[in-house]
Amino acid sequence: MRAVHRLRRIANWANLSTPLGLLLARAGTRPRAAPARGPEGLLLAGGYRLPVPAAPAFTMGNVVIARGDAAGLAADPPLLAHEARHATQYAWCLGPVMLVPYLACAGVSLVVCGDAASYNPFERLAGLSDGGYERRPPRPLFRRLLRR
Repeated sequence: MRAVHRLRRIANWANLSTPLGLLLARAGTRPRAAPARGPEGLLLAGGYRLPVPAAPAFTMGNVVIARGDAAGLAADPPLLAHEARHATQYAWCLGPVMLVPYLACAGVSLVVCGDAASYNPFERLAGLSDGGYERRPPRPLFRRLLRR
């Protein structure tokens, strides 16, 4: 593992986002198997069953949680790279505190284009297409504002 991934892992343990991710994986997955070790110091948990979030995969700290199995997640390098970028965002954005600006940005994106990811800077920096998102155009009201 590269030094930058070790640093990310340490930061996400220290800011409590990885322990929170492990608790969420434990509470929301069936069967309650321990997360598998993934690349770059990530932990991969499959079988997520809770209704929120509705995404096929999401990240909390260094824990990537998927609705499918962890092996399927490991077999999708672009999606795993997208989620790894979110793990880095947790490390540098004060861990679970990142959820507040993330949700605010998702709300703005919903208003601008009807999609929570297209104009969310966290998703854009993580790579929209890698995460399985299409970039939607802004609603007509916002097209003029965004051109300026």
